[in-house]
Amino acid sequence: MSVRVVLAEDQPMVRAGFRALLDSRPEIEVVGEAATGLEALAVTREHRPDVVVMDIRMPQMDGLEACRRITGDPSLAATRVLVLTTFELDEYVFAALEAGASGFLLKGGEPADLISAIQIVATGEALLAPSVTRRLIDRYLAGPSAREPVEPDGYDELTAREREMLTVIASGMTNAEIAAHFHLSPLTVKAHVSRILTKLGARDRVQLVVIAHRSGLVTPQSG
Repeated sequence: MSVRVVLAEDQPMVRAGFRALLDSRPEIEVVGEAATGLEALAVTREHRPDVVVMDIRMPQMDGLEACRRITGDPSLAATRVLVLTTFELDEYVFAALEAGASGFLLKGGEPADLISAIQIVATGEALLAPSVTRRLIDRYLAGPSAREPVEPDGYDELTAREREMLTVIASGMTNAEIAAHFHLSPLTVKAHVSRILTKLGARDRVQLVVIAHRSGLVTPQSG
């Protein structure tokens, strides 16, 4: 079964390049394109893709607002947003994650990176390398947008082990790394992660990272 994708990029040449690359892959189907944030929202609602590849800087409605509206629409609960950015520590990256994006990808990377990113995000996995996660979170917590810790809904339902696991998820560990850390099987870790997602009402692992740091469970000094 193919991954259905919408491309939201305002530069026609860049979008055409993405389209040509994705059209060459039998496991990916581009079902729509958009040159503005408003178009991205409309095309996404029309086609209900698995993944929206969204440039942060879009005319009419920026990519952040389009992402927020897509991820906030219950009818699009199965759609994931992969945001594109020029710089690894773009000031908008964390805002995009808070808006519900499932990860971000640097423009100008290898073609294989885009293919891999779409496949990862489509499965619900996080697309954040541990080092990037750490730096993004540290910058966010140290900046003027930092706020007092707030306990998320459902947090009191987590078991002690699930809270431990949330901490290492927030550090950017993969399931395999978590399994090794806790001496568990990958399948057991996957089950734990699934329960944590359900209890906290999170869309994916990236939202768990945001929740863990917003709640104060993890701080720059703890990882």
